[in-house]
Amino acid sequence: MARILWADDEIESLKPHLLFLKNKGFEVIAVNSGVEAIEKVAESKFDLIFLDENMPGISGLTTLEEIKKIKSSIPIVMITKNEEEMIMEEAIGKQISDYLIKPVNPHQILMAIKKLLDGKRLISETNSSSYRQEFNKISQDLNLVDSLAGWKEIFQKLTYWELQLEISDQNMVEVFHMQKDEANQLYSRFIDRNYEEIIQSNELLSHNLLKSELFPELNNQSYFLIVIDNLRYDQWLILKPIVEDLFSIESEGIYSSIIPTTTQYARNALFAGISPLEISKRYTHKWVSEEENEGKNLHEDFFFNENLRRNHLNLKTSYHKITNLNAGKRLVQQIDNLKNNDINTIVYNFVDTLSHARTEMEVIKELAEDESAYRSITLSWFKHSPLFDILKRISNTTSKVFLTTDHGTVRVKNPSKVVGPKNTNSNMRYKVSKNLTYQSKDVIEALHPEKINLPKSNISSSYIFAKEDKFFVYPNNYNHFAKLYNDTFQHGGISMEEMLIPYVKLTRK
Repeated sequence: MARILWADDEIESLKPHLLFLKNKGFEVIAVNSGVEAIEKVAESKFDLIFLDENMPGISGLTTLEEIKKIKSSIPIVMITKNEEEMIMEEAIGKQISDYLIKPVNPHQILMAIKKLLDGKRLISETNSSSYRQEFNKISQDLNLVDSLAGWKEIFQKLTYWELQLEISDQNMVEVFHMQKDEANQLYSRFIDRNYEEIIQSNELLSHNLLKSELFPELNNQSYFLIVIDNLRYDQWLILKPIVEDLFSIESEGIYSSIIPTTTQYARNALFAGISPLEISKRYTHKWVSEEENEGKNLHEDFFFNENLRRNHLNLKTSYHKITNLNAGKRLVQQIDNLKNNDINTIVYNFVDTLSHARTEMEVIKELAEDESAYRSITLSWFKHSPLFDILKRISNTTSKVFLTTDHGTVRVKNPSKVVGPKNTNSNMRYKVSKNLTYQSKDVIEALHPEKINLPKSNISSSYIFAKEDKFFVYPNNYNHFAKLYNDTFQHGGISMEEMLIPYVKLTRK
């Protein structure tokens, strides 16, 4: 039973309200002043406080401030006759939970109680009920979808429900994850059957995203192109409300990363505007093969400028790669000097760094133990990051922002044995080499890489991509590495989370 404290110097006139609440099962303690309210809070526990704003002696606002010093988390509803905006703003600034204007009726009071004390439970029950109704429709759609556009739509629905169900009962969350796992199984089959056709089509993919969605505007409008490495669609959705405080969203959508879903392939293709196979042929001296130790993403600025040149865009550009806090802080101070450029490219690497740190550091793994926590830590980082400060600075210019990513990441849970030569690449979601041995049911094979626009180092090289939540482990010390990398976030393979990723255009408010 919830305990409620109600402080009002005219408490006698509120007896009908108090009786109404008692009949609803609440224990209500009534006091006549702010001083009494403070004393009661100091000596006893309450779930909710109703506080009159205009009381003799200590005012409601002062009482509010003193109560917050004693118990900062307790929800407080301010009740007042005063409709002045200044009073409302001060009360909100002192962290009231709700604000009611006298005269109030019992049902208003009951609604405030339910919202503050039962809100999470009611939202959970409503979401669970709504998802039960939607479950069958999504299941039907999964059996009928036959296009990349259809898969984008399903992925958006699943991501919506994933975010909605975070506070729902565990049974419903488990049902959702079973449906999502089924979706990824079917999506992998779809990619297996259709990727060769998709990569040759006009679908919105890594290598044609910028040409399709950004380049048509560059002759008339200055832009900041921001690529947040390894940003999943769900992560974008939890950042979106903060970004919307700064910008209006002109348009947003989902495009598909090419495979492998890694920087070397997907991000180089994003900047170059051509496939990895064509990059390797056209810019032989810039393409770094899997066997080489050189960094695989050292030429993005070159690729991007070549892309602009091929599209007859003679523009003033800049390029910035942010890999640490200090570099981000320095860039914040440069924004005013960059606003006169036609296009400024910023590659921000933190989310990818977080993903790898979660694999390598136990403390980060505990902080981001599942998708929900992973989203939460991404949100916390963003709020306090130089990237947020960069966006603030840009929002004060006339430039627009094109924000996107190169690939996503998936939480892996099922190890799959693979054997290859010593020089086989180390990525746990794809392998490229000759003489690979693997479990066919766990992978999608590309025995002729050129058919999906991928280069090969040797004439007999082939690629394999892990499906769904699989990850590759060598037989040597298999159990150790299977345990070490289980439940980590990886990329390079085939899943909706890795391949179906966001892009958004932001304009000044």
